[in-house]
Amino acid sequence: MSASGGTKAIVAALAANLAIAVAKFVAFLFSGSSSMLAESVHSLADSGNQGLLLLGGKKAKREATPQHPFGYGRERYIYAFLVSIVLFSVGGMFAVYEGYEKIKHPHAIEAWYWPVGVLVFAIIAEGFSFRTAIAESNQTRGKLTWTQFVRRAKAPELPVVLLEDFGALVGLVLALGGVGLALGTGNGVWDGIGTLCIGILLIVIAIVLAAETKSLLLGEAAGIEDVDKIRASVVDGDTVTRIIHMRTLHLGPEELLVAAKIAVRAEETAAEVAEAINAAETRIREAVPIARVIYLEPDIYDEAAAAAGANPGKVPGGTGSADDTPTSDGTESPGGGASSGEAASADGTAPSGSTPSDGGAPSDGSAPSGGTPTESGH
Repeated sequence: MSASGGTKAIVAALAANLAIAVAKFVAFLFSGSSSMLAESVHSLADSGNQGLLLLGGKKAKREATPQHPFGYGRERYIYAFLVSIVLFSVGGMFAVYEGYEKIKHPHAIEAWYWPVGVLVFAIIAEGFSFRTAIAESNQTRGKLTWTQFVRRAKAPELPVVLLEDFGALVGLVLALGGVGLALGTGNGVWDGIGTLCIGILLIVIAIVLAAETKSLLLGEAAGIEDVDKIRASVVDGDTVTRIIHMRTLHLGPEELLVAAKIAVRAEETAAEVAEAINAAETRIREAVPIARVIYLEPDIYDEAAAAAGANPGKVPGGTGSADDTPTSDGTESPGGGASSGEAASADGTAPSGSTPSDGGAPSDGSAPSGGTPTESGH
């Protein structure tokens, strides 16, 4: 997902929400409609949310530092999570409170043409913003359904704007219904019921956003298509014969870390192995350009030794698979074959001469025996 596409949708939503917030608040002052007050606060909260998304995008562009060697790409996830909190507290809870108060103490709506006119204007403006978000999302959505797109998108901006705009449109319809019923029946309770429904809707959307951004903050693997491309790029059938195990992690929406233990032929020299690793890295970056940080650790794979290891169920010949394969929801299933140096003893320690590894460089940054992990740009 391009940053420019996300920014365009955010700016369109920000402009629409600021105009709508002012119009709704004016309508509340003239009519006394609690639905209008709830909707004006909702639009104001949405405007603040778009500001948070823009701020997160700007901060995420900072260069990596020694204290943050993988950069600041996840800043975008943090600010998207803050959006869900603001939407829940300022938008949803406030609307629920206003709805409860209006139901408890109803009063007639004055100057009905103000709220009705503003709601019609707001629906048109929100529709424009929603249309922009849909158009930008369609450029990257591919064949995914809208639910799959919201759940699997690694860049949070467009899913956030889509859900916000969708919630705003539904909320406007609820507000219009509440105002219309209050005017038609002369009972202000309907205005309060509409406000209460708006609050519940915003809380549900906020919970969905919080759950999705929490998953991104915890760290998600690459998508299934990207994982398949990486696997196909690593193995050359000559020096690199297989992937023993592999891990991927999004450091940000447009930055991917790839760490893998690869099997090389025992007769290859160190120079040949290093050349094969460099070639594999080049192929990975050509296939998946966002794979910017790559660690490849060479090892000698021995299927007989692997099957005799501490957990043969995770290697060929056992009940598991040799590789870590993402499932349909994008997560990686446990697994991974063992090399001849991974036949761990019962206490979990590696036997003499082996190099324990989780697919990347050792914690002290030194190179493991027989190979040199490399990193993009170094």
